[in-house]
Amino acid sequence: MHIFKKIKVSMIIGYTFAIIALLAIAVITFVNQPSFGRIPRGERLERVKQSPNYRDGKFQNLHETVLMTSDKGRLEAIWSFLFRKTDGLRPDAPLKVIKTDLKQLKPEEEVLVWFGHSSYLIQTGGKKILVDPVFCMASPVSFVNKPFEGTEIYRPEDMPDIDYLVITHDHWDHLDYHTVKELKGRIGKVICSLGVGEHFEYWGFDKKQIVELDWNEDANLESGFLIHCLSARHFSGRGLHSNQSLWASFLLQAPSQNIYIGGDGGYDTHYSDIGNHFPDIDLAILENGQYNEEWKYIHLMPQYMAKAAKDLKAKRFLTVHHSKYALAKHRWDEPLKNAQDMRDKDSLDVLIPEIGEVVKLN
Repeated sequence: MHIFKKIKVSMIIGYTFAIIALLAIAVITFVNQPSFGRIPRGERLERVKQSPNYRDGKFQNLHETVLMTSDKGRLEAIWSFLFRKTDGLRPDAPLKVIKTDLKQLKPEEEVLVWFGHSSYLIQTGGKKILVDPVFCMASPVSFVNKPFEGTEIYRPEDMPDIDYLVITHDHWDHLDYHTVKELKGRIGKVICSLGVGEHFEYWGFDKKQIVELDWNEDANLESGFLIHCLSARHFSGRGLHSNQSLWASFLLQAPSQNIYIGGDGGYDTHYSDIGNHFPDIDLAILENGQYNEEWKYIHLMPQYMAKAAKDLKAKRFLTVHHSKYALAKHRWDEPLKNAQDMRDKDSLDVLIPEIGEVVKLN
């Protein structure tokens, strides 16, 4: 009888190890899909290591930034976030969206079209600039981060040929593998922060197409077009490795527009530094949404939005990072009210377009 018990225990242990091994294999297989990209290697890794923003084996913010600021333990915070119910987290009905034929835009028009969340097309100086396009999947799996009903009407094939693709960082809701792969043959140059270029090379883009910048570096794209890579307060990563590529904001200086592309990030001194160094910003595009007190340093909280805007001293503002996905526990329409408050209470010139609406920049 004692022998049979030993055999039974041995079998249970064996089955347990087998299950653990299978789960490990499944996870490794999953995160090694092409969509997860690749962390820097070779010459790019050497350049990363030389960056003043790369310390202790990873990229760092200008000032110490704690990702999770909750007093709860990590497991408790995750449990609370996943299972806390929020009224109005998603719209009750399909959102009103305008389907614009982007390929029919006149080249001389100075316009912007926002596609929801942080994806938008800028046309200025005869060039088309596409920022953080996510038209297929905003997460590693299709059943997570599903778009609000009615907002998913734009697809990669709706985009015109793109002169400059700008990627602010490599999170899934800003860099969509399926979108960039479908656009691959119709993109002139990819402009991204240091380390992000590794994903694009891995996905088959020509290294000569990639303009990869560290903070406070710039690049002459062509006559009349200069791009500055500037700091932001955020983090990065698509899989098991975090902060191996840089997150950034950008300033595009075009013949008739200076446009600040804010990307994601919490409030810090960089907004006033940028505003003082570039005193002639025509349009500043700021994050507004997916914020939470439990990660208040890495996203722009509502109480700091007007302050960030005033620090930048731009003529006009547009807020993004909302109206398509529920990545935080605020009401889906709260960011729209934040933008309205910036306009009404803070006397800022804030654009509040519908998704797909053509906004004239002049």
